[in-house]
Amino acid sequence: MITRQNTRPQPQPQPPLSLRGIHVPLVTPFTAAGGIAAEALEALAHEVLDAGAAGIVALGTTAETAALDEAERDLVTDVCARVCAERGGLLTVGAGASGTRAAEASLARLERWPGVRAALVTVPPFVRPSAAGVLAHFARLTEVSPVPLVAYHVPYRTGQPLDAGALRALGELPGVAGVKYAAGGIDQDTVALLGDLPDGFEVLAGDDAYASPMLALGAAGAILASAHLATARFVELAAAWEAGDVPRARALGHALARVSAAAFEEPNPTVIKAVLHARGRIPTADVRLPLLPASGASVARTLRSLAGL
Repeated sequence: MITRQNTRPQPQPQPPLSLRGIHVPLVTPFTAAGGIAAEALEALAHEVLDAGAAGIVALGTTAETAALDEAERDLVTDVCARVCAERGGLLTVGAGASGTRAAEASLARLERWPGVRAALVTVPPFVRPSAAGVLAHFARLTEVSPVPLVAYHVPYRTGQPLDAGALRALGELPGVAGVKYAAGGIDQDTVALLGDLPDGFEVLAGDDAYASPMLALGAAGAILASAHLATARFVELAAAWEAGDVPRARALGHALARVSAAAFEEPNPTVIKAVLHARGRIPTADVRLPLLPASGASVARTLRSLAGL
């Protein structure tokens, strides 16, 4: 009896997912004609990885995802997937929806890009389910998602606050790798969560101005829009806290917080895109309605803060 060997190539196992480090949620640059400036997007992705970012996030809030059509979202994901494949950067893609069935469909589309390592999934906005409902939502998504989930906790956008216990329960779900924590500040729940994390569950700072204290409290890394503007310095900040270099981390953290405060004086990503354009990194500072372009005063303050670094 002849036994045939199975010669079909087997998928290569991915290394264990680590979210440590600085991840940059890329803006979507636009051309003067209003389309996506794909070459500029690709260049930005390379630039932040050159500067030491651990990965990039495609289709986050900073990308103006709500203002992109499906073909544009696919183009953004194509570009980011190609760069991360070339460079070995970790690619996270924004997915999800207010309804669980729609979120399942959004996650299923990620199978088209084998290089995607994680999905950033917002706690269901507008619906405001109970904490148990949020847990059931994510439990269902982990059953169907092709990649691990990073829960996006941003109550000032979703209208759904979650305490440390609820976030800890999310972190205990198989398939939930971490949380982007953007609660608008640091309070007792922040400290309680970071002081007692489930195994394999990592916290990423999501409020730019609070990145340094979050790292000091034990966050594994951060997803920061203002890291477009000073990627290497944010990477240095994370490394300083990890090494226990408190004087260096504290001074740099205060300086970077001033940059972030200026960059967020107006709705994200208006100021960041204007600064990137002023520095010749993207072809226009354009944003899409309902966002309006940043004022010159906010852009000037951000540039001065960057010069102060």
